[in-house]
Amino acid sequence: MSLTPYQIVAPVISILALVYAWSLVLKQKKTIWEAVLWTLFWAAIAAIALFPQVLDYLAFVMGFKDRQNALLITFLGVISFIVFGLIVRVEELEQRQTKIVRSSALREAGLQEKKQE
Repeated sequence: MSLTPYQIVAPVISILALVYAWSLVLKQKKTIWEAVLWTLFWAAIAAIALFPQVLDYLAFVMGFKDRQNALLITFLGVISFIVFGLIVRVEELEQRQTKIVRSSALREAGLQEKKQE
């Protein structure tokens, strides 16, 4: 079996991305959950690059005629999942920011914030 340049470059990039993701976990800048998702994504990229026949199985399981369609739909689903996760995280950050700004404003005004029970 002769390897194409893509079959060499894609797994190398995948390995670099995985090393980077897990180094961020060790530095406590990312969660283990994020690193696991990153690992699954890049492992899929490397697997598809090295074993393109995996897409034939994916197309069969999903009921598509062409493996390109199966790949496109699968990655659209993955990207949608990632965007949903980002939206949830941004909303959480907005709520935290609002809470911090509100308590800071009350403190500067000399008022005490009522504790919520």
